[in-house]
Amino acid sequence: MSSDIATAVPRPPARSASAPVMTGAEAVVRSLDLLGVTDVFGLPGGAIMPVYDPLMDDDAVRHILVRHEQGAGHAAEGYAAASGKVGVAIATSGPGATNLVTAIADAYMDSVPLLCITGQVFSSLMGTDAFQEADIVGITMPITKHSFLVKRAEDIPGAIAAAYEIASTGRPGPVLVDITKDAQQAEAPFVWPPQIDLPGYRPVTKAHGKQIQAAAQLIAAAEKPVLYVGGGIIRARASEQLLALAEATGAPVVTTLMARGAFPDSHEQNLGMPGMHGTVPAVLALQESDLIVALGARFDDRVTGKASHFAPNAKVIHVDIDPAEISKIRAADVPIVGDLREVLVDLDAAFRANADAGRADTTQWWAYLKGLRSDFPLGFAPTSDGLLAPQHVIQRIGELTGPEAVYAAGVGQHQMWSAQFIKYERPNAWLNSGGAGTMGYAVPAAMGAKVAQPDRVVWAIDGDGCFQMTNQELATCVLNNIPIKVAIINNSSLGMVRQWQTLFFNGRHSHTDLNTGHGTARVPDFVKLAEAYGCLAIRVEKEEEIDDAIRLALETNDRPVVIDFVVSADAMVWPMVPQGVGNSEIQYAREHAPAFDEED
Repeated sequence: MSSDIATAVPRPPARSASAPVMTGAEAVVRSLDLLGVTDVFGLPGGAIMPVYDPLMDDDAVRHILVRHEQGAGHAAEGYAAASGKVGVAIATSGPGATNLVTAIADAYMDSVPLLCITGQVFSSLMGTDAFQEADIVGITMPITKHSFLVKRAEDIPGAIAAAYEIASTGRPGPVLVDITKDAQQAEAPFVWPPQIDLPGYRPVTKAHGKQIQAAAQLIAAAEKPVLYVGGGIIRARASEQLLALAEATGAPVVTTLMARGAFPDSHEQNLGMPGMHGTVPAVLALQESDLIVALGARFDDRVTGKASHFAPNAKVIHVDIDPAEISKIRAADVPIVGDLREVLVDLDAAFRANADAGRADTTQWWAYLKGLRSDFPLGFAPTSDGLLAPQHVIQRIGELTGPEAVYAAGVGQHQMWSAQFIKYERPNAWLNSGGAGTMGYAVPAAMGAKVAQPDRVVWAIDGDGCFQMTNQELATCVLNNIPIKVAIINNSSLGMVRQWQTLFFNGRHSHTDLNTGHGTARVPDFVKLAEAYGCLAIRVEKEEEIDDAIRLALETNDRPVVIDFVVSADAMVWPMVPQGVGNSEIQYAREHAPAFDEED
């Protein structure tokens, strides 16, 4: 939804002696101060320049100058995802604002709380194709929770406060505030707190008691239950409540790509990640279950495979704060709208009460799942070309760094391996672009995460393709003392596309070779590039060098570290469910699929 702020938020009270008069630009900065914002990422330009003047004098807000507005957006995402706070990005009008669009779309898909403030041309010039004019409100309407257009200085505090409220409540997401240059320059009384009225915006947090009881009864009666955990658990900060319910029910737990870390990997009930590249036990547990308890998950196609073939014998309890997600893909037998932290507490209590009257025996179910876990563990084959196995590299990064770190991944094979081979024990440790699949996410997201969590080790695990999209933010990291670690999993190709070309296009690798790795022109040379940015740069080509390079990176905290891990281009991500088929057709490895009874 979008609106002119003049109609969306009532005008503040008339000027009073107690209301200081300031410019709209000063009101932007003062509003951020009063909302508790301490860090913003941005890049100035003509239409937002008035805001940058008072920002220079503000001691409460640290502004980090990025090298590209997309980097500002992803950095704000990483900041939000690592900390649970609202991330803030600032850009100018026209191309500055449109460069934010990818990050805004990414945040919308993954429910990341984001406040984007953009400058707009003078209101008198809007609609005239003025220099650097773009209808950013119209452009972002489908990919924001709300978009505000502000044309008057007195409306700025209300718009900023409302945007912050919308971004951080209900299902989190991005909100855009577009402010004309004349609104920034004009003066008006600054009234705080502003009057905020958001008609129709009333997120439901408390679930209906009858639905809770119905869900509890289904769980108690289920012989093959599965807790299908999505990223909503992390956004709701409900991991503790999830653990309590899981242990009360004894049900197996699967954590989606967005939910890695929501439930500890070390827990006996965790079957791993479901979906296209999920573990065999996780994929088949969903497929053969008689009850799926979906918690903050949206039945994404990468989880379900062909939706009409997904979990044919399962009833569904679907819990989500966004009613639009419930029954969107799979009809819910028990729909529950509410905040997961509150719902899980109520559901745990209701289940325990129902279980006292008797519950189904899940012994055979667990025996079957443990058999799958024993027969189909995650693993990888040695490479055939003598180059590094990327899975081994990523596994060692996780093992040597530990679960208290933050790991941000780009998109592709290295993303899947990072989800598979690093053990996640806590929420907010795993950052990635799940819904949009945005290449270039890792480096700026890691930068934002490090700003939010300066005492944690932060890794960006990137591909050689992804890295070339946003590596300019290494300059931002160097100049702002943000010492992230970057592991480039360099297979000299667009790896996931290459894998699909190998499997489904007869090995015709059309335009996927990047010439960055072994035996190629090495353009660019990542070591030279990283050194030019002022980073510590390391190249690793032998297995015996892996651990020493990782340890050196962990010991280096005065600048960013970039490690060019030269890995095999032939390595593939397994298991895999080919696109367009049911999860029953999961392949454990190439030409190796587990056998199971589909009619059971």
